[in-house]
Amino acid sequence: MKVGEKIRYLREVEGSLRGLGRSITQQELVKAIRQELRQTISQSYLSQIESGARPHMTQSSRALLAKFFKVHPGFLVDDPEGYHTELTSDLRTTEGQLDVWLLQGSERFVSDPEVSEVLIKAAREKDTRRCLLLLGVILDTPGLAERLLEALRPELAHATKRHGENHPRGNNSRIAKTEGSRLR
Repeated sequence: MKVGEKIRYLREVEGSLRGLGRSITQQELVKAIRQELRQTISQSYLSQIESGARPHMTQSSRALLAKFFKVHPGFLVDDPEGYHTELTSDLRTTEGQLDVWLLQGSERFVSDPEVSEVLIKAAREKDTRRCLLLLGVILDTPGLAERLLEALRPELAHATKRHGENHPRGNNSRIAKTEGSRLR
């Protein structure tokens, strides 16, 4: 993926996060950076990067956009020839790959705004891998997920209990553990 495509994608995600139902425009991005970060970048510069007319960004522009979109600056470069996001062979690239995977997932679940937003939040975490490992520990601890949901989002806990009776997994932890072990 080229850096211009990544910026277009991040503008799309940002627009979704801001409840616009569309990508944030380049001009809106410039204005948001000015208001929120008190720094500037020009719309024409963004346009040149996105169109490929300017193949590389300056380090300061990359850092500014990474800070705004809350992604690692290393994400905002062209992927090497033959690079595939589905290959995870090097721990140093796991974080970026997880972020891309979560952002792509957020777009797949755009029809479920809560799930889409959670995937984006996870991708924006400083340590995405740790965030996902924490989720695994929570799910492995009997009853913890339910207690946390009840304490933090009681309206969701009650809705889950109502729908859980009809859910194929229901309270059958043996099925859940079997499905979980297949994913490992």
